[in-house]
This record gives sequence, C-alpha cells and structure tokens, in this order.
Amino acid sequence: MTASHLFKSFLVYSSALAILSACGSAPVDEAREATTLHRGNSAEPLSLDPHLAQGTWENNIIGDMFMGLMTKSAAGETIYGLAQSHTVSDDGLTWTFTLRDAVWSDDVPITAGDFEYGLQRILTPDTLSQYAFMLYPIVNAEAINKGEAEPQALGVKAIDDKTLEISLVTPTPFLPGLLTHYTSYAVPKHAVKLHGKAWTRPENIVVSNAFKLEQWRTNDFVHVVKNDKFWDASNVCLSDIYFYPTNDVNSAMRSVETGELHINNEIPGKKIAFYQDKLPGYVRLHPWLYSGYIAFNTKQSPFDNTKVTNALSMAIDRDFLVDVIQGGRIPAYSLVPPGIDNYVGAQAAPKVTWADTAIEARREMAKSLLLEAGFGPDTPLNFEYSHRNTGDNPVAAPVFQESWNAIAPWVSVTLQSVETQIHYDNLRSGNFQVGDAAWVADYNDPQNYLFLLEARTGQMNYGRYDNPKYDAILETSSGLQNMDERAQVLASAEAMMLADMPIAPTWFDSNRNLVNPKVTGWEGNVENLHRSRFLCLKPDSED
Repeated sequence: MTASHLFKSFLVYSSALAILSACGSAPVDEAREATTLHRGNSAEPLSLDPHLAQGTWENNIIGDMFMGLMTKSAAGETIYGLAQSHTVSDDGLTWTFTLRDAVWSDDVPITAGDFEYGLQRILTPDTLSQYAFMLYPIVNAEAINKGEAEPQALGVKAIDDKTLEISLVTPTPFLPGLLTHYTSYAVPKHAVKLHGKAWTRPENIVVSNAFKLEQWRTNDFVHVVKNDKFWDASNVCLSDIYFYPTNDVNSAMRSVETGELHINNEIPGKKIAFYQDKLPGYVRLHPWLYSGYIAFNTKQSPFDNTKVTNALSMAIDRDFLVDVIQGGRIPAYSLVPPGIDNYVGAQAAPKVTWADTAIEARREMAKSLLLEAGFGPDTPLNFEYSHRNTGDNPVAAPVFQESWNAIAPWVSVTLQSVETQIHYDNLRSGNFQVGDAAWVADYNDPQNYLFLLEARTGQMNYGRYDNPKYDAILETSSGLQNMDERAQVLASAEAMMLADMPIAPTWFDSNRNLVNPKVTGWEGNVENLHRSRFLCLKPDSED
C-alpha cells in the first residue's frame, strides 16, 4: 500500500489545537472545541475516495462523509440512508429505491443519476477498485469490471431523479446490508467530472453525509467539519472531528488517559483489565464479526499442497494463542464467525475435523502429513511468516512460530514484521509465503466471508485459492431464496474449503474500544461501526 513512513507521526491534541489556531488565524474558539471529537483511527488513509478505499480506518472517515441508499444505525442495524423506501419484485431480481430529498454539500440535489454514475464508475476497470467484486450480484457488473461490457450495460438505472432500479443476476437477500458499504455509495458526478482524481481534495470535495473534509495532513490527521447541508444536520452534535493514525497503540491509549484523544479504536488484550481498573467506564467490549486467519500462498510451492497447509494449520495451539493475546478472543476452527445472520446454527456450523483433538496428537498428525509431502530431516521445511506490526499481531507471531517449529526439528520459521498497509499490499500482490490476515464483515451475512476464497474475487483472495467446485457451490447459493436451504449450501462450501485449507483460521475477536465517558451515543455493535453523526460530547459541567 504505502511506504513505511506513513505511521511514524502521531499528532496529539495539543498540536491539533495549535493547527486549528493557525488555520483560523485566530485563537481557538473554546465553544467549538467543546464539540470537537478526537478519534484514534489505527492507520493513515490511502484514499478518501469511496471507490478506492480498502481499510476499516478509511471506512471510518469515508462513512462520516458519504452515505449509501442504506446506512447503519448507532446500534449497527441496517436502516434507510439516502433512500426513504424500496420495493422488491416477486422473483427477488429487481429492487426499486425511492430517494429522500437531499443535497450534496454544495447544495446540488442528490439524484438517482448520481448512484447510477457511481456504480458504473467503481466497476469500470480503469478505476482500479479493489472492492468492485462486491457488486457482482448486479446484472453485468462482473463483465464490466473485467472489461467485457460497457459501463452503460450495468443493471442500475435512474428511472427519474428520485427512483433507482437495481437488477440482479440472482436473488440477493443481503443486498440492503451490501448497500451500506462504501462500494455502493453515490459520488458527485459534477465534481468528479470537473476535478478528476483531485475531486477528494479539501478544496474540491463534495459530500453527502454529516461531515465534510476540511484538511488532510498526511501522517498527522484528517480534519472534517459539520456539513450543514446534510439532510439530518439538525440532529448532528459535533462541529469537528480529527482522525489520527495511531499505529503506536500504547501512545494512543496514553493520549486517551490524558484527554488528548476521546476515542481509540484498539486496546491490546493484555491491557483490558488494566484500563478497566484505571479508567472505569472507558473500556467498551462487544462481540464482533471479525475472523482472524493465516493465508497460504497457494501459487507457491509447497503451499499448493493441501497436506502442507493442513499440517501447518493443525499444529497451531489456538488455546494457548488466545491465552497469550487475551482480549475476549476465542479459538477459530472455521472462517465464518459465530453469531452471524443467515447461517446454520452453532451445532451445524462447519469446522476442521481435528478441532477437538489434543494439540500433541495434532502435531504428530502434522508431522506425518509433512513427511507424506516429502519433507523430513534431509528436506527441511523453511518458510517466512509475515505479519502486521500493529495490535496484538506481534504478540501472536511468536506463538505461531513456536507451534510450527514444534512439529519437528526440520521445520524452521522466520518472522517478518511489516507495517499494516504494506503488509496488505504484499498479500494482494501475492508477495508472501505465509501471512497473517483478518476480515471484518462488510455486511452481516456468511457470503461476505466465503466469497473471499472465490477465484473471481482476485486480489482479495490473498492466497489465490482456486477450486471450481467451491465456486460452483457459492454460485448455487446465490440463486436460493429459501434462507434455510441457502445456509446449508453455504455451509457445505465452507466445509469443502476447510478441507483444502488455503487459509488457517486463528481466532474470532471482540471489538475493543477505549472511549471517554464524555462521548455519548456510542453503542456497541457486531460490525464495530460508530458513525460520528450519532455521537455527542457532554459539556464539562456535566462531568
């Protein structure tokens, strides 16, 4: 993604005050500061264009500036956004949305044509969107994205300024959730056409949600201000928000302690009890649709051999792993996390066949598989495990290394710590052997996990797993309107994938945020989305 300098600067609250003063050429307005929120946000954004974004840290900012037909409530429920109603045809293939009265931040009306243009734009190959594949349920979306059809062939039509029709290849019951994701957002055609790639610069940007970009100082902060043209602006409390890249999570937490940050969106597992004791009311824990896993590069030998990948997966001591990293994690023996909507129950959910086997026996099984694959004292297995240098990943990495080295003396693993954006860039480009990864649901449906292993998913299928039978099962599931039947079919696909083991599930997570009690409107939810339009700050007099 970006170079290593991206995360090295973390601007604290006092610096932000100085910058605010300098930018305004006047002393800080204390009344405005009382409605200014400071958020720790993990990493430096690569882009604030909804069609080019790739990370949750970008989603946090973009989702404050842009809105889809559907959006998320404070509690994480799917609700209407720029749409105010919709209908669905009896066959489930045609969805018609009626837009509410709303304008862009430059007072130009938001129309169905903006959504038609935006969806065509993200699927155009020249846009180079990493996430365009999420829209493949729409008629001709895949063909357009592959350069096999013109954008105008997309099954999205503006019937008039207030009516948008979306035609689907197969029934897609999770479409409302998908339409909350930034890939589906309208972009202002008039601004994009006028400014080209520069349309997201502060002086050019035009937005549809509660906040508008004021300033972006690379490696320091992103500053957004209230958009008074937003259709629900009267219910927005905050005047300003500063998002800071907080690669150094310990520094960020200290900044929450001192009041320099109101929020940080990460707490290392081992620090939870400490902060629960030191800062009562600050620690916010909630179940999360998060799945951690290890990706094997199946286009490189020996990770194209399922005996090798199964051996490495079964050798991981997941119970010890979650004890080490703590933080409410649970061992994962499948990709789809528990508690997700539209899936089989916990008892029927797929998992690896050896999940209940003791670790000592599993390592003997792993040794046998590696011997069958041709490794041994005379042909050692040596490989590199690369991982993000953020969160608890540096703590987890030695556990994986120890687990694999324990299989046999002739298995040797080296560790490579990489900055988050560079690491994910390496995964997408296939520049790795074995690497840590994670997926947080974009919408609450098992398909949002299982599609990661489809061949057509492309770069987001990090290890380039390619099983036509798996792909065919997922395609079958997409045509089913009976949700119970669909869940069973999706479960069979996951079971097939787990037998091949192109990825090794590691842990399911909870979301862990450090939030000053002055912040109101914060509600825990399984997607860990907290749009700033729902947040307020208590006056100091109420502390």
